[in-house]
Amino acid sequence: MVNIRLESYKIILTVLSKSAFSDKLLQQMNQKIRQAGEESQLLYLLVKGVIKMYRNLDYTASFHTEKKRWENTNLKFKILIYLGLYQLIYANGIPEHAAVNETVDLAKKLYGEKIADFVNAVLRSYLRDPEVIYPDDDLAMICEKFSFPEAIIRAWLQYWGYETTIRLCDYYNRAPKLHFRTNTVATNPERLHKYFARRDINLINSTYSPNIFITDQAESVLNDIAFSEGYYSIQDTSAALVVELMQPEVHESILDLFAAPGGKAAYAAEMMLNSGEVIAIDKIPNKIKKMKQNLERLKLTNVKPIATDAFSYGPVAPAYDRVLIDVPCSGWGVFQKKAELRWQLNQDMNKLLKLQESALRLGAAFTREGGYLVYSTCTLNQAENEEQIEKFLARNKAFKLIPAETVLNKKVTSNGYLKTLPFEHNMDGAFAAKMQKLG
Repeated sequence: MVNIRLESYKIILTVLSKSAFSDKLLQQMNQKIRQAGEESQLLYLLVKGVIKMYRNLDYTASFHTEKKRWENTNLKFKILIYLGLYQLIYANGIPEHAAVNETVDLAKKLYGEKIADFVNAVLRSYLRDPEVIYPDDDLAMICEKFSFPEAIIRAWLQYWGYETTIRLCDYYNRAPKLHFRTNTVATNPERLHKYFARRDINLINSTYSPNIFITDQAESVLNDIAFSEGYYSIQDTSAALVVELMQPEVHESILDLFAAPGGKAAYAAEMMLNSGEVIAIDKIPNKIKKMKQNLERLKLTNVKPIATDAFSYGPVAPAYDRVLIDVPCSGWGVFQKKAELRWQLNQDMNKLLKLQESALRLGAAFTREGGYLVYSTCTLNQAENEEQIEKFLARNKAFKLIPAETVLNKKVTSNGYLKTLPFEHNMDGAFAAKMQKLG
C-alpha cells in the first residue's frame, strides 16, 4: 500500500527546495500508485495544492507559533505543517481528525516525537482559532491571501487593477479541469462523447473549439484504454485555438519552430488529415523522443520531429505555407496547471523579449509569399504579446494582420488577436496573432 501523504511530502519538498517541476515527479509516482491498484487523486490534490498555496499556508502558520521560532524552522518541518493546514483549510473532503492525525503520524515517522509534537501543536492551535488577519495594503494582502510573489501581483495591479487581479488569482488557485482534444484522424467528437457516456464519464463540449472536451473526471479519462490507443490528446482549449487560428490545410508544408511538447504540431497534422508535412523543431532531444512516442500513439505519420535549436535550423528559405512560433514566454497564462511556475519566474525579461523578436524574424524568413506566420504565447503580458506584434508589423511591411475574429469565436478575440482570459473563458491564458506575407 502506498502512503499518499508521505509521497506527497517528498514531492513537495523536492519542488520547493530544489526548484524542481512537479509534473514529472507526479507522473512517476502515479505509475507506482496505479500498479498498486490505488487512485492518485489525493496525491495530485495535495502536491499541486500545497505548492500553489504555500505562501498563504506559511503566513497562516506564523499566527500559531512564536514568530522567531517559525522563521528559523527548517523547511522540511514547515512542509509537514503546510500539508496539514492545506487539508484543514482547502481539502473539504478530508475530516479534520484525519488531516491532523495522519500529518502528525507522518512527522513522527520521519523526524521523531519532538517534531511530531510541534506539528500537532500548530495544527490544533489553528483549529481552535482559524481566523487569519491579512494586511491592509492591497499588494501585501493579495500576496499572502492568494499566495503569489510580489513582482507578479505588482505587475498585475498595474495592468488590470484590483478586481481583475483578485479574479485571476482566485481562478488560478482552483483545481484545474482536464481539457482534451479528439483525434479526428481516428474518430470524431460525437463518437468519443458517446464512448465516455457509456462509461458514466461526464464531458462538457468546449464553447470555443469543436474538438475539445472538458471534464472533472481526469483520472478516468487519462487511464482509459482509448487514450493509449490514440483517440484523443490532452490539450488545453487555448492551445487548440492557436492551431485553429493557423487553419492548416491538406497537403501543406508547415513549420513549428518551438514545438515541444508537440500538441500543436499533432493537432495541425490531424487537421491536415495526415497529409502534407509538419516539421516540428525543438532543441531538447528527450522532448523530441517523447513527441515521437506521442505521434506513434496517435498514428500520425506526417510530422517530422527534429532535435535542433530553432535558430540553427536551415537552410533559411521562404518555403513554408504556414509557420508557427509558439515562443518561450513568462507563462502568466498557465499558473493554474503549473503550480510551481509562480515561484520560479526569474527570467530576464529583456532577454526574453529579444528572443521573441528574433523568433519573429526567423519565422518571417521561413514564410513563403502568400503564406501565414502565427506567433503565440501562453502569457497575458502585453509586452510579450500585442507590443511584439505591433513592433514587428511596423518593421515588416510585407506582413499584414489577419483579424482573429474572422476565424475564431469573437468572444476569444480582441483587437484582431486571439486573447483568452482564464477566469472569463475557463481555459489557460493565451495570445496569438496570425499574419499573412504579401506578394
